[in-house]
Amino acid sequence: MLVLLESLAFYRNVRVGLVAGATLAVTLYLVRALELLGPVIDTREYPLFGPEVWYVLLAFVLAATFALLVAIALTIVAAARGARAVSRE
Repeated sequence: MLVLLESLAFYRNVRVGLVAGATLAVTLYLVRALELLGPVIDTREYPLFGPEVWYVLLAFVLAATFALLVAIALTIVAAARGARAVSRE
């Protein structure tokens, strides 16, 4: 199993996915929290915590999901390239 993960560069793909997910989540959180695109008309009430805490939690979920999608996509690309290389030989 480890040989398969190494041949697909899985660990590299996970690191790239984590960086991409964190970058996207931080960027979108800062746009929302600092109101870079203008103020948001907010008429709802947030239970337990203020909106900033809920947006941090949402940013974490977004980062994890995007990181997983990027890692899966890069692993599929590596698998397809490996399959083509094997079929040519």
